Amino acid sequence: MPKLVNLGSLCVDNVYHVQNIARAGETVTSFGHEIHPGGKGLNQSLAAARAGADVIHVGCVGSDGGSLVDVLSGSGVDVSYIRTIESSSGSAVIQVDAQGRNAIFITGGANRLVSTEQVEAAVSLLGNDDWLLLQNEINDLDFVLKSAASSDVNIAFNVAPVDGRECAYVYDHVSLLIVNEIESMAVAQTDDHMLAFDHIRRQYPNTQVILTLGRLGLHYGFGDDQLHIPAFDVEVVDETAAGDAFIGFFMAALLRSAPREAALREASAAGALAVTKTGAATSIPQREEVDAFLSAT
Repeated sequence: MPKLVNLGSLCVDNVYHVQNIARAGETVTSFGHEIHPGGKGLNQSLAAARAGADVIHVGCVGSDGGSLVDVLSGSGVDVSYIRTIESSSGSAVIQVDAQGRNAIFITGGANRLVSTEQVEAAVSLLGNDDWLLLQNEINDLDFVLKSAASSDVNIAFNVAPVDGRECAYVYDHVSLLIVNEIESMAVAQTDDHMLAFDHIRRQYPNTQVILTLGRLGLHYGFGDDQLHIPAFDVEVVDETAAGDAFIGFFMAALLRSAPREAALREASAAGALAVTKTGAATSIPQREEVDAFLSAT
């Protein structure tokens, strides 16, 4: 079976539960504080592995990141290409309000110290049917994209979070682009997410584009093929990592050549289940949970 190589981030998540997300100049009381493993890269590797994919994670942690590596290895992810360096691991502060909405800020830490050698190793691991998965939380992504393109590998890029660098990336050789409303508008440099979706599809006709919209479902486009998949109706506890659960399960479905609409529904179910639990990595469902949920809907 083809494999997934995720050149991605790993973070320590500090989660604060609040009634309302703090505004500028405001101090709010937290009703609870939790520490969880996270980072978009870690979450997506974990989700893909739980969905049944063969996953290799390439990235960096600091001396405080042993538990992050353990979470991945405990779910069957190959962690032999994760480097421990003399730095703090990436970290995030996450506010989650009473409606399950979140506000997040991150610091790159070790995630911004991925070496050229690690990039080359990640690309060299890829065969014809394998996929390279990227997020916007590591350093030198312009170099990563060029290296992967020169080797003609399948690239899936979740352009999250946006930080200004996304405007300069060359997306021509990206096989799958996954963005939410904010990310799509940043990539297309427009203030309407559906116009952005159409613009990206026209500009990159050989790229599959997925626009995720939370409670409004998602739009998929590739050439003349377009699908809208509604969101599942679930009780939202914490939206953190819903997108990561979606991406990991969708990548696993791609690797086993699942039909497109079925793959999108399965991934959407994984994202829906993720919002019913707190935390990031801790909220990502097992494949059996997703199958049972789909059977019941």
